[in-house]
Amino acid sequence: MAALSVSVALCFPAAGSANPETSTQSASILIYHRFGEKNYPSTNIKTEQFEAHLRELTSGRYKLAPLPEIIRAFRNRENLPERTIGISIDDAYRSVYDIAWPQFRRTGVPLTIFVSPAFIDSGGEKYMTWDQLRELAAAGVTIGAHTLSHPHMPKLSDRALIREIERGNEWFLAELGFRPSLFAYPYGEYGVREKEAVINAGYEAAFGQQSGVAAAGGDLFELPRFSMNESYGGLERLQLVANALPIPVSDVTPEDKVLGKGTNPPDFGFTISADIQNIGRLGCFASNQSKPARIEKLGPNRFEIRLDNPFQPPRGRINCTIPTNDGRWRWYGQQFYIHE
Repeated sequence: MAALSVSVALCFPAAGSANPETSTQSASILIYHRFGEKNYPSTNIKTEQFEAHLRELTSGRYKLAPLPEIIRAFRNRENLPERTIGISIDDAYRSVYDIAWPQFRRTGVPLTIFVSPAFIDSGGEKYMTWDQLRELAAAGVTIGAHTLSHPHMPKLSDRALIREIERGNEWFLAELGFRPSLFAYPYGEYGVREKEAVINAGYEAAFGQQSGVAAAGGDLFELPRFSMNESYGGLERLQLVANALPIPVSDVTPEDKVLGKGTNPPDFGFTISADIQNIGRLGCFASNQSKPARIEKLGPNRFEIRLDNPFQPPRGRINCTIPTNDGRWRWYGQQFYIHE
């Protein structure tokens, strides 16, 4: 994960002081995987970190909303309350049920769990069971799709890619009685082909693992999420991303987020909405270099990111931020999959 080298100076409202008249068309969506599983630090959140997150998120500073509600607002260009937060969990590990679910249920926090059915059938005690997933679904938890067996989607043949999606949906229908409407790309890996397969399968929206604030007007099948783990799960970072705002971009290049020979490093660029303040303070950081990336301004609002070296397989990330005048940060990120 690319580090964000900025000085954090956020202006937080007092607990309970959120103004219901203040609205936006964006939301910060968090992604968790494991809870209290210390042997997996890259995907685990420590129990004490998770408890601190819940205290912060339920402090009255934020509006916690189910992902389907957020997607519906984006699709209809309806406003959401300021500092709307969505909670997602990938892979349905058993620690979700044992550690996280009792806390989410107690606090009334809405959540979405993205599930790979083959994991549930073959995971033993490592994963949740279908009975446990049925319990959560009956309690109002949104169940999303995560392919049948959690493969690297860009590695699959066209036929295998479609099979992963279709077979997963058949399994959901047999075990839960419905097909999910939301999808999450395993490992956050997707390109044009993978996105088209998800769209053709009839999903309403799809989520990656690139950092950034989701917003109306963006691509509903490339929605960003902020990953929470032991290294990036401190309370200060949670406050940073929970108070973040989007960078509205258009004309993003390259269109395909799967890179191969001749396209790595990518010619990454975008146009920022003309009404965004402080665009001259745009900063971008790439996971393959320790210093800030070089930015070329090609017009009043057009920027292209120049990288010194190619990304190493399997993934590379770029995070871009702009400070606001009230101490918050605008944030846009992209993840690329790199063929070996």
